[in-house]
Amino acid sequence: MKIRIKFRKWGVMKFIGHLDMMRYFQKAVRRAGIDICYSQGYSPHQIMSFAAPLGVGITSDGEYFDIEVDSSASSKESMDALNAAMVEGVEVTSYVRLPDTAKTAMASVAAADYRISYKDGYQSPYSAQEWNEIIAREFLDQPDFLIIKKTKKSERTVDLKPLIYRFTVEEQNDSPVFFLQVSSGSTDNIKPELVLSSILERLGKSFDSSAVQIHRLEVSYRSENGQLLPLSAAGEEIM
Repeated sequence: MKIRIKFRKWGVMKFIGHLDMMRYFQKAVRRAGIDICYSQGYSPHQIMSFAAPLGVGITSDGEYFDIEVDSSASSKESMDALNAAMVEGVEVTSYVRLPDTAKTAMASVAAADYRISYKDGYQSPYSAQEWNEIIAREFLDQPDFLIIKKTKKSERTVDLKPLIYRFTVEEQNDSPVFFLQVSSGSTDNIKPELVLSSILERLGKSFDSSAVQIHRLEVSYRSENGQLLPLSAAGEEIM
């Protein structure tokens, strides 16, 4: 039986990296008594697959991983058991059964939603209204938005325009807050800070990553009709 688990991550746990989070959940699943399946061979390991690694320092309401189990209690009982094994800063918010033919969370990811806000003590160079005017002028009204995307091995020209599905700014507590939905996954994985830094670079300003807090709101897959849906929507609760 395939299970998809959704969790949120906040507070000091945002400084725990992806590999350590994987080890953390391996232990938490055992403590919670989840009847997880193990691989075969001389070194069996839990069958567990995470959707999209979260960068260190980023908080989230929409993290996912899949497991395979031999049997399962109800979604509520399983969530309660897992949360009883959680530390402060991590909470399981969904536990659903997937169809046998469902792709893994990692293979399903198509987009991710983010909120970016300025931390206390830091100030945006522009107001929310000015940001909306800048985004319209420099991004929305342009036929393309070409950048040089650098990796460890190479660099290539990328058009961000078709890879950003939503880009808005709201004013909250007298400070601009950015909302972005960007392409995610193995093919075109766009980081939200890349979008902001690219626009600021065009304006002759530098981007200070330590000045903002990035929060992932959701991770989505693309349904058969092309609609973007939360990864949890691919399954159903166990009663």
